[in-house]
Amino acid sequence: MAEFLTQFALGGWYLIPSALLLVGANLTDWRSLSRRSLMLVYNWTCLAFLVLSAVGLSGLLVNVLKYAIGRARPLYFQDFGVLALHPFAFDARFAGFPSGHATTMGAVFGVLLLLFPRRWYIALVITACLASTRVFVGAHYPSDTVAGFGLGCTFALACGLVFARLGFIFRPTPSGLPVRKASFRLIAPENKSLPD
Repeated sequence: MAEFLTQFALGGWYLIPSALLLVGANLTDWRSLSRRSLMLVYNWTCLAFLVLSAVGLSGLLVNVLKYAIGRARPLYFQDFGVLALHPFAFDARFAGFPSGHATTMGAVFGVLLLLFPRRWYIALVITACLASTRVFVGAHYPSDTVAGFGLGCTFALACGLVFARLGFIFRPTPSGLPVRKASFRLIAPENKSLPD
């Protein structure tokens, strides 16, 4: 089961649809859209850019970190032990810390936390379970997974702060935390005009 579920922690599941959304938005004639349609296309574009930023940039960072640190994976415990570090070995055997799959899930959790703060516990259970599959398949130690998840989540929250400062999706609050704008909707409400 873990072998199957771990595939959903790959970045491609989140990056490819986001990139396709941006391509579709780029091919759309925005001038011909009604106000309601324009807001929907704009919101979907912002969401795609948020996911690309959070998942994509944290994925690049985790790949640099894992090869710079060079921790041996659990499959090679007998040969190298738990704390074997081989920085810049550029060998997949020494790319254990932090977990890239867990980083992706941490970034997805961070995006969901920003968008649906009242449902954080549902997002946490799903994303943490998917991230933990890396331990069950023997690809990472638990510390690799926790570090990757934390890195991805932190990166997503940082992206949320930047988006709030720019006025995309979120608005800044006096506490500095980003809060989703009332105008951010991915489905148009029926018979209601969208707020400004």
